[in-house]
Amino acid sequence: MSGCGIRGLRWALEAAVLRPSSISLHVNDADPDRLPLLKSNLESVPIPVRITSTPAAKLLARSFLDGNHFDLIDMDAFGAPGSLIQPALQALRFGGILFLASTDGRSPTGHDRSGAIRSLGSAARAHPSSWEMALRQQIGLVARQAWMLGFGVQPLVSFSEGRTFRICLRLRRQLSTDDESCLGLIARCDGCGAQAVQPLLRLKDWSPCRCAAGDRRWISRWIISGPLWIGPLQDPVTLDALLSDALNCSGDGITPSTLRLLQRLRADPGFPATVWSTDELSRRLASAGPPPLDQLLRALLAEGYRACPSGVMPGQVRTDADLPELLQICSSIGEERI
Repeated sequence: MSGCGIRGLRWALEAAVLRPSSISLHVNDADPDRLPLLKSNLESVPIPVRITSTPAAKLLARSFLDGNHFDLIDMDAFGAPGSLIQPALQALRFGGILFLASTDGRSPTGHDRSGAIRSLGSAARAHPSSWEMALRQQIGLVARQAWMLGFGVQPLVSFSEGRTFRICLRLRRQLSTDDESCLGLIARCDGCGAQAVQPLLRLKDWSPCRCAAGDRRWISRWIISGPLWIGPLQDPVTLDALLSDALNCSGDGITPSTLRLLQRLRADPGFPATVWSTDELSRRLASAGPPPLDQLLRALLAEGYRACPSGVMPGQVRTDADLPELLQICSSIGEERI
């Protein structure tokens, strides 16, 4: 799971700035052939480091049984981490942080439904916001695994770099009162592209899509994805703290691209769960090009809707406006530009 040790090296160097006397690092890779390289790359870090070669499930189970709970676990399973989530949660202290990396870009984005059902207990159809659907399925899986143990989780930071997905969650001793309402289904009309969201806690029949109303010749259907997380993807308090640290860094502490990522995520709480591609809106209006995102956001806010640019995928808008209202606003913007 550690590869050449670059991520462990980064954690060690950054942790040493904060509390070098009270922090230690445990770096593990299941491949014993990696040990010489790991030891070479990590020999000069300024905090105590333990390097092991043990199957991840065994290491996490042993830590739990021995009562050695981690403050932070950063896990990269080089694929889908589903089988390791519950052992990781049990090996994490309450209030601790779980980072997960997934490089499975096919299953959770709707291109391998069988694979998604096996690895995530969920499935999505191909969707213009496929990267976000992948993040929501993975958070939903972690939440369900935590709830089975009687714990709660809080998403702190969620983003994608292409088809590599990263989620960061805090483990809570117990569920919050509204946690269960954050697990649900997202539907998309295969006729007009309209979207609808329902929490599993209050699941009911899907109302017919408005594109089919009054015209029985037109047959459309809802394409359902889930179960997945329909609550916020980001925690503003955490991102404010990260941004403050980033802006106060001196020298080469943070790259401009990382700063832009934090600012982008801070501007988008990841709620509501309905996201629209401006390219798709343009296509459905048969217009010459997508509406300028900043104009679209201002128009939606002026009409009383929630609206912000998506922090997960570029060129997308997050809003609670229904599709007909959204298209009408886009059309009005287009007329103003003529």
